[in-house]
Amino acid sequence: MSVFLVGLIGILIFFALVMMRMPIAYAMALVGFVGFSHLTSVPASLDMVAKELYNTFTSYSLSVIPMFVWMGFLAYYSGIGTSLYVFAHKLVGHLPGGLAIATQAACAVFGAICGSNTATAATMAAIALPEMDKYHYDKSLSTASIAAGGVLGVMIPPSVIFILYGTATEQSVGALFMAGILPGILLTFLNMGMIYWLTLRNPSLGPAGAKSSWRERIASLKGGLGEALAVFILSIGGLFAGWFTPTEAGAVGAGGVLIVSLLEKRLSLEMLKKSLFDTTRTSAMIMFMLAGAVIFGRFMAISRVPFELANWVGALDLPPFAIMGMILFIYLILGCFIDALALILLTIPIFFPVVVNTLGYDPIWFGVVVVLVVAMGVITPPVGMNVYIIKGVAPEIPLETIFKGVWPFLGTIVICLILLIIFPGLATFLPKLLMKM
Repeated sequence: MSVFLVGLIGILIFFALVMMRMPIAYAMALVGFVGFSHLTSVPASLDMVAKELYNTFTSYSLSVIPMFVWMGFLAYYSGIGTSLYVFAHKLVGHLPGGLAIATQAACAVFGAICGSNTATAATMAAIALPEMDKYHYDKSLSTASIAAGGVLGVMIPPSVIFILYGTATEQSVGALFMAGILPGILLTFLNMGMIYWLTLRNPSLGPAGAKSSWRERIASLKGGLGEALAVFILSIGGLFAGWFTPTEAGAVGAGGVLIVSLLEKRLSLEMLKKSLFDTTRTSAMIMFMLAGAVIFGRFMAISRVPFELANWVGALDLPPFAIMGMILFIYLILGCFIDALALILLTIPIFFPVVVNTLGYDPIWFGVVVVLVVAMGVITPPVGMNVYIIKGVAPEIPLETIFKGVWPFLGTIVICLILLIIFPGLATFLPKLLMKM
């Protein structure tokens, strides 16, 4: 049996294990270990697994993950998300669909502080759904707008997915963060525009709320919100300016949010304990998944699947954009069944060499495009993680109702993706500007 065939069989076994509900990190590690053992030897495979596990959990560059994750959970438990929504509500709540539009703005800013689509969706669902119910918003629009807003948590920096992509491909995390800013802002406005268009055509979907004065709008910035935004600007701005490494930026952000939360008496001892517990659990899950992906990637490398795929792609009589379209379509289909973090780690060893070395695309641009395509999976059936989170917050709303409202927002992601492909500078402009400074 050829090594290439062994690699293909390994991929099929991995998907079979995932379908049997084995944790994805374990499935990747198990298939990688067995496959590597078959192609080399058991002692060599054991040595490889031990080294990769040790290197992953002792990597200084990966310590950025718990820092930004803790920053997100501190923002979640301290109620900063509530303050963000109140401010956005005061600002645009008087427009048709204004509460749903305000939710997009709050999701974008909270996602920038948090970096997680699930935390963003959970926070905004708990805050915004009762308000939209109060104004008799259509259930499909209210729930779907929050699910779509959660996607902004992985597009606008800091984003855990960008960190993992940068680690797996040896690209600058700072450059990836900068690359996600303009597409993230663009997607935010596209979502807002879609809500405004839908409610303009059918005002009953999202009736306008009461208009607030500028005095009320400015007053809503009090209570730690302004300080928290200043901490975010210092953390990410310092990273872009070269004052901090990514790990230091995460530490500054987490420490700053902690100080603001304590000074404003937003964080009890119990909430602090919960934030630390959730940070430990989430960080361990991500690190195990990353270690499993590295082990699986070593197996893929010696099975020559990525290299054979690259040779096959190079022999196709198709323009590069057509091949890229095929790859993105594969990501879109897989994203409907596999978690975003796992999908990035699983596919990067296979597709990254093809896209960058064979097709010649910019690795930073590809990172943004992949994150955007994979993000579609968090609101599409059957996995749709954000949809299930909102279902958990509002169990009385049928899943069919939420998924029905998601389709217009899938359209905005597709529009954003098309614009990124036509105008790659949307992703590469700020990183290139940073390199010139």
